[in-house]
Amino acid sequence: MEVQLTPEQEAQLAQMADKAGINPERLAKDVLLRYLDDEARFLASVERGIAAAERGELIEEEEMDARIERMFKPCSDSLDCSRGRGFGGHQELSEALPALC
Repeated sequence: MEVQLTPEQEAQLAQMADKAGINPERLAKDVLLRYLDDEARFLASVERGIAAAERGELIEEEEMDARIERMFKPCSDSLDCSRGRGFGGHQELSEALPALC
């Protein structure tokens, strides 16, 4: 399989790969594999949620609100923050949000 990139996309990939200390082909493969894994886990979660709803396993709105609040609450334990758990295990949020403050 081949993927066609614009020259700008190729330059961006090369720059990111250089910063990561790997070749662009390896970076592209790693990113694609990570995406496929994330997408498979997401779709499996959706299927589990639909099955639970069909069985009547629902939660009240207040409980859902509390879960979401806990998921996005900054952590107080610096060890958890360093492991990407500061925002409910969402490493991207843990890394990005402190920079926004």
